[in-house]
Amino acid sequence: MTQTLAAVPPPQAEACPVQYGALCWRMHRGKVEVLLITSRDTGRWVIPKGWPMDKRSPSEAAMQEAWEEAGVRGEIAQTSLGQFNYVKLLTPKRSCECAVEVFALRVSELADKFPERKERRRKWFAADKAARKVNEPQLRMVLAGLSADMAAQPALLVAQ
Repeated sequence: MTQTLAAVPPPQAEACPVQYGALCWRMHRGKVEVLLITSRDTGRWVIPKGWPMDKRSPSEAAMQEAWEEAGVRGEIAQTSLGQFNYVKLLTPKRSCECAVEVFALRVSELADKFPERKERRRKWFAADKAARKVNEPQLRMVLAGLSADMAAQPALLVAQ
């Protein structure tokens, strides 16, 4: 017996509030490296990010997400590097398009124990390779901008 199933339209994207993300970076052998983590749902490479938090500035919220999702401690810039959009799946039939404001966080410590250590992988990439690993075109552009200019003047990423 053949059964025909009705096609289910793709989920409608709702408007979501802005999220805050941390672009975690370090200098290694004279070049900028970026720490990417895997998302919990699809395993794709992303940066730590999350929702606004009461009594925390956008950069402080980004720094807290970096700790929870990647075990990162360091110095965060107060000014955004830029932003990117992505579609966040809320349920199998609900999603929302989120704008993520990105803050540079120079890593000084990478902890072995952190809240989401069993849910994610983390890995250092050269900035240009990190740009090729992420799916979001706007995040790719932010990462690609961390080339030789930033390697020559790393203070630009945090001193504000």
